[in-house]
Amino acid sequence: MTTAYVLIKTEPGEAGNVVKKIIKIKGIVSAYAIAGPFDIIALAEAEDFNAIGKMVVARIQKITGVSQTITCQTVDL
Repeated sequence: MTTAYVLIKTEPGEAGNVVKKIIKIKGIVSAYAIAGPFDIIALAEAEDFNAIGKMVVARIQKITGVSQTITCQTVDL
């Protein structure tokens, strides 16, 4: 199992609506509105990083109000 944090920027005023939609996506463990340069952070989980990438492109980036994403894969050190 692979995990990644997805940092998400939204259009002004859309963070709350976007969080509600993201949390319903299969493979999203948690999603929160945050303060800082990004508006939302989501924890994604899937069999491999390719599956997470597909989730981000096919599901998260298509949500109305999402303007940018950055996917940060976790690593075991």
